[in-house]
Amino acid sequence: MYGTIVKLTVKPGQAKALQDTMYPDRESMPGYVASYMYQTDADPNVMWVAVLFDSKEAYVANAHRPETNAEYEQMLQYLTVEPEWHDGEVVYVNQGEATPPTPL
Repeated sequence: MYGTIVKLTVKPGQAKALQDTMYPDRESMPGYVASYMYQTDADPNVMWVAVLFDSKEAYVANAHRPETNAEYEQMLQYLTVEPEWHDGEVVYVNQGEATPPTPL
């Protein structure tokens, strides 16, 4: 798996609006696996989003879709600064007691 973790600094009162715009067409994103959005306790206007794809190729292909750029442009209206992206390979997964840890 491959993906990104992105730090978003949201304008006050815009967290819900931002959430409503995140990946609305994920069914049409080949290789899309999941996304998780965290709102920090320290600052409710700081969000961390993890987005997973089944491969680096699928992630890169998605990044080049015109729809992805349009979603990005829409997302910017809810932020105080540009997103901070951290792309990389998923090297370890642990999904709880039902599934043993999986080194990838």
